[in-house]
Amino acid sequence: MRILIAPDKFKGAQSAREVAHHIATGIREALPGAEIEEVPVADGGEGTAEVICQALGGSWSECAAHDAFAQSVTAHYAWLPERATAVMEMSAVAGFRQARPDGFDIEEATTFGVGEMMLAAARQGAREIIVGLGGSVTNDGGFGMARALGFQFFGKDDRELGQAVSDLRALARIDTSDVGEVLVPSTYLKKNRRLAQPPRQAVRVIAAADVRNPLLGESGASRVFGPQKGATPEQVLILEDALARLADVVAAGFGVDYRATPGGGAAGGLAFGLMSLCGASIRPGFEVVAEAIGLESKIRSADIIVTGEGSLDRQTLAGKAPAEVARIGRKLGKRVFAIVGRTDGDARLRELFDGVYAVADHARGEAENIRHTAELLREGGRRLATSLLLL
Repeated sequence: MRILIAPDKFKGAQSAREVAHHIATGIREALPGAEIEEVPVADGGEGTAEVICQALGGSWSECAAHDAFAQSVTAHYAWLPERATAVMEMSAVAGFRQARPDGFDIEEATTFGVGEMMLAAARQGAREIIVGLGGSVTNDGGFGMARALGFQFFGKDDRELGQAVSDLRALARIDTSDVGEVLVPSTYLKKNRRLAQPPRQAVRVIAAADVRNPLLGESGASRVFGPQKGATPEQVLILEDALARLADVVAAGFGVDYRATPGGGAAGGLAFGLMSLCGASIRPGFEVVAEAIGLESKIRSADIIVTGEGSLDRQTLAGKAPAEVARIGRKLGKRVFAIVGRTDGDARLRELFDGVYAVADHARGEAENIRHTAELLREGGRRLATSLLLL
């Protein structure tokens, strides 16, 4: 029996690689003769760089950068020398791990460090940069990232704007005269030049999104994700106005308008900024990862597919890794099982998987479950293997 184990991380508890290892250990205890391949996956969120780096034998590079609150940090990204590709996660510098325990002001949170990472990769010789967009603590539309690349933002009085997202409400023009040609296409370097379509660029940028929300509107970055990042109702309106103004000025100055593009609202609109100012293409994060690691071929060669994540719920159906693994498995006629921390029992999920094994112990608190995640995953693997013996 050939078993492919392809889970996502258990957020806050175990990486995807660790999850796959513990599930495999449990399965081997009950099915010692099984042929098992461990292939961790991700969907553009945290863990994306690690999964691709491990699968393709890459290494890690580091650079000096600033986090979402302007503190100096050392950032890391995966480097694939044979492809001259850098794979980075915006959350490495602008994610919740940088948030202060006593709270923060979302209007001050910036993606400046993302731009610094991109410049470092370009100077290392990258021909392609993949930016994973999950786990953001920002909502600046890529304003900070663009400033790191040299874009300047001016108001009607021709004064340069401050660094707060709310300052974008006064935006009148974007100046590119100080932008270097390391990353940004030369056709962007002429002030206010209108472009019929994004130009080709020396460094290809891919925005790997884990959501399909647009930049603006009821399902946009500010209204959907702003409150999750601590934005008050008043701040949500401010953020929406700021990003709308940014979209207006970009459309007028550069002739591109991605405000309604699905996924443009990912990472607080960073996807919009990458598309608008760096000529990036946006792709589903899971698709980027699956292509890089050759996942479909591996699923085709297996008899049983096992996936999982910390919480299997209705959000899983919106492009998250376990659902996408299951869809590929279904397409290829494979049996697919999920080992998860918890599940909400959504009927659509039951239809997607041949079996779902929730391992969290409800008698324990969340902290205890997290502490015992490895043990619980091994037990989940044993339970699954035992059921396979009865099929």
